[in-house]
Amino acid sequence: MARSFTIKVPCSSANIGPGFDVVGLALSIWLELKVTVDDTKSGVEQNCEIKNIGEGAADLPTLADRNLITRTALYVLKCHGVDTFPATTYIEITNPIPLGRGLGSSGAAVVAGVMLGNAVGQFGLSKDRMMDYCLMIERHPDNVTAAMMGGFVGSYLRDLDPADMERKEIPLSEVLPEPAGGLVTGLKPPEPPYGIGHHIKFGWAPEIKAIAIIPDYELSTASSRSVLPRVYEAKDMIFNLQRLAVLTTALTRSPPDADLIYQAMQDRVHQPYRKTLIPGLTEILAAVTPKTHPGLLGICLSGAGPTILALATENFDTIAKEILKRFAIENVKCDWKLLEPAYNGAEYIEHS
Repeated sequence: MARSFTIKVPCSSANIGPGFDVVGLALSIWLELKVTVDDTKSGVEQNCEIKNIGEGAADLPTLADRNLITRTALYVLKCHGVDTFPATTYIEITNPIPLGRGLGSSGAAVVAGVMLGNAVGQFGLSKDRMMDYCLMIERHPDNVTAAMMGGFVGSYLRDLDPADMERKEIPLSEVLPEPAGGLVTGLKPPEPPYGIGHHIKFGWAPEIKAIAIIPDYELSTASSRSVLPRVYEAKDMIFNLQRLAVLTTALTRSPPDADLIYQAMQDRVHQPYRKTLIPGLTEILAAVTPKTHPGLLGICLSGAGPTILALATENFDTIAKEILKRFAIENVKCDWKLLEPAYNGAEYIEHS
């Protein structure tokens, strides 16, 4: 008997100005998995046939133990004593999320993989419990929490015994390149503790949309983190904390206060250090303001970059073209998209 379902996971933008590694925003570009499990057929390698469509499709693995999404699903299955996908599992992966651009492509893949494992195994895990599995793989909660839960969220990891967070047999989404997946011992991998991370959903004024300016080159999270200092001065941390305390409420107010939000989106923790990796970043952040471009509320680096995120209520095309023009001065070609918050986060749709 065959059954089919669809999993949809939104992209996400982390940091949002002063909220480095703290806040994330789910946005309306969707990674989609169309899945059919047909137990009347067999003979497919590893019980799983994968078809990749969209961003980077030609370079993505099609073996279940090498593709990040299905490796993650296998981790969930193995934690429940199931070694393989049910025969035969067909997965069509459509990914329009730009890779390596600061829009949470790996976080979306991890969330999709955990949901896939839960769905094919029929384990009935809640979103909160699935988040524990996500955070065993992706240790920065901002992207995966936004992608799973949706909307504008703040999150943190609680302190755990290092033994509880051992990574054996867990596919490492960020630390190791494909197809590495940790040590293969043949043993049941460590099941996540309960409540690894905690989050809260903030409000969001309905007028606010996000303009994503997406340069045509990739910037790995590892490279972008390598330029950050190991120690910060107290005055810079206080600068960010003060603004973050204001920003999480300011973005809920309708009508939005442009002057308040613009100042609250300033940052001294990561953007000043990443300017060397993103030509034109300093000039763009300084020159595109609510005074020069009515409708703009704030502008920041999306995640690790190089995507720029501009929050605005109107004049989206004008704001986007100004940022594109400034990138063009640096010989950087870009695409841009007007996005809305994905309030419900990841979705599972069962087909009859």
